[in-house]
Amino acid sequence: MPGTGFCTPSNTPISRRRPLADSGLTTIWGERGSKVDPPFHLAFLPIDMSIIVPNRSVPSIAVLCLLSAGLMGCGSGVGDDPQRVGDYYGQEVMPPFAAADFTLTDTNGQPYHFKEQTDGAVALLFFGYTYCPDICPVHMANLAAVLKRLPFDTARRVKVVFVSVDPDRDTPERIREWLGSFDGRFVGLSGPLDRVNQIQQSLLMPTTVIVPEPEGDYTVGHGAAVLAIIGDSVRVRYPFGTRQRDWSHDLPKLVATIPEVKGN
Repeated sequence: MPGTGFCTPSNTPISRRRPLADSGLTTIWGERGSKVDPPFHLAFLPIDMSIIVPNRSVPSIAVLCLLSAGLMGCGSGVGDDPQRVGDYYGQEVMPPFAAADFTLTDTNGQPYHFKEQTDGAVALLFFGYTYCPDICPVHMANLAAVLKRLPFDTARRVKVVFVSVDPDRDTPERIREWLGSFDGRFVGLSGPLDRVNQIQQSLLMPTTVIVPEPEGDYTVGHGAAVLAIIGDSVRVRYPFGTRQRDWSHDLPKLVATIPEVKGN
């Protein structure tokens, strides 16, 4: 199972930070004297980086480096070119496993039946929250940029579905505005956190962790992978650090496997 890392905002003095673990890609920092203690299973970080970030949307210097690597596809560590295995740069699920159907509420207040409303498309499913300072906006920005460059007939068969793991703050209006800043076609869903966690468990994703802090604040921990789902099956997993050129390579191949367009 994926591990969970913790990071602190950049306004925490370095003197108060200590490295919690080094994944071989980047060092995750935590506040000295906090409740966060090793060991963490950060060996899983390159595959599915689940990270808890503070409620405040202030990325650390390490996060900014990851943002640059993820968006621009340059630098070291996460941004380096991964070795492609098989047909995809993402992690192909072999064999594909069944994706449980679910219904949540979209930003118009209407029920969204996932299987029915993504039929005939490659559904890119991601669980995150709009106040996330790093992982969530990087994934959304990369996907938006790639979809704008793909041929229309390919892009129209890709549906990005964002599920909020922070229902207390992510109102439908907030989700719609946030997603619209990337691509107005992106679908935003929400529901009770218990239900969202059930869905994540059924997809073999880490469940969301809410950690209360003083004065009513809290931190949110969530999985970092985007799942590519076609029909009833989870086909490929895309970890944090997937670059635009990886998406540009993989999405047309995934679209070509949709049964109704196969061979066209």
